[in-house]
Amino acid sequence: MMNASLEGWGLWLALAGACLGTYVCRAIGVMLSGRINQDSEIFRLLSAITYAMVAALTVRLILFPIGLMATVPAWIRILICVLSIGVMVSKPTKRLVPALLTGTLLMVGYGIVR
Repeated sequence: MMNASLEGWGLWLALAGACLGTYVCRAIGVMLSGRINQDSEIFRLLSAITYAMVAALTVRLILFPIGLMATVPAWIRILICVLSIGVMVSKPTKRLVPALLTGTLLMVGYGIVR
């Protein structure tokens, strides 16, 4: 009888548990943020690891994509990245949105032409 009353609530309980875990960790981070020295060796190490992971994932997406991105030739993916980086370097004050727009429009253009 108990299983019938809980049927369909498993996903909601999982979502509530994930939200609770996320917000508890965030609350602990907020409480400890005043005591963290951003110039400490451990913080610099964590920052370097984070940047390395983002760089590795970016390179993996460009060179070894899965799904629909795998249908685009590698030289086009690399060319689009180079053009987007060129846009970012050319306007240092406002660079993120134009670079993302450049990459998106070029990929959409490739999809339409192809």
